Amino acid sequence: MTLDFGTDLRAALGERLKRFERQSLDGDGLKRAAVAVTVVPHDAGAAFLLTRRAPKLNAHGGQWALPGGRLDKGEDAMEAALRELREEVALDLGPAHVLGMLDDYPTRSGYLITPVVMWAEDKSAMHPNEAEVASIHEIALGELMRPDSPVFLTIPESERPVIRLLIGDDHVHAPTAAVLYQFAEVGLRGKATRVAGLEQPVFAWR
Repeated sequence: MTLDFGTDLRAALGERLKRFERQSLDGDGLKRAAVAVTVVPHDAGAAFLLTRRAPKLNAHGGQWALPGGRLDKGEDAMEAALRELREEVALDLGPAHVLGMLDDYPTRSGYLITPVVMWAEDKSAMHPNEAEVASIHEIALGELMRPDSPVFLTIPESERPVIRLLIGDDHVHAPTAAVLYQFAEVGLRGKATRVAGLEQPVFAWR
């Protein structure tokens, strides 16, 4: 499925996110973080940005990730997501580029992640911050509409299903997979699907 980048898609995403009653969690005992789900133009239509974390990073090096990180003192989730997007991939966006936010997602490693959905028409300045990002990937939005994805797995360590989202010939796990799955459900399908109950694989619990 190809989704064209343009005013119709931006309006549809904005309207669906506006109608969505996101769940905000208190995050007691968790560190607050934000990630950016960024829609950009692409040769095959609209795409979203996904990065490979630099392999030398202490936490989850080399893994797929959305641009993001911990909130600085005094920041809210939108401010943090915009800052992290600028620091990691050199996209300098402002509040007018924010389409909405998704549910808070608590991670096993002690974070409460707030996803912020953004629209970026101009990506000409984009490049990876080599200290944090090994590479930037533009993934067609149609990948989020594949009939064979997501896959839900069972593990002996948890009663919750582990989500695996298929991307090209690879896959991503939660929290990134949970965030992108909810983005697809809410923004692309117009469904109020919750994802806080979706599990991460055990290797991501650290």
